[in-house]
Amino acid sequence: MDQLELFELPNPCIGVCQSNSRGYCIGCLRSRDERFNWHAKPIEERAHILKLLSQRRARLNAKTKADKEPPGAGESLELF
Repeated sequence: MDQLELFELPNPCIGVCQSNSRGYCIGCLRSRDERFNWHAKPIEERAHILKLLSQRRARLNAKTKADKEPPGAGESLELF
């Protein structure tokens, strides 16, 4: 039995609609296919996309954090 959604799933668009070199929006992290016709997609597909976005955001935040941290003791700087 499918679970009934009581609330509409939000559109993750934040109004920064530019694609990066891999084709993902730099604002909401959705691909073109994920962005296209958002409101007509079935709720299960939108929920799946939102789950993917949270994973992408977590990876992006981890990468950004790792890029900002200086190398620890005994680590060399990556030059090339």
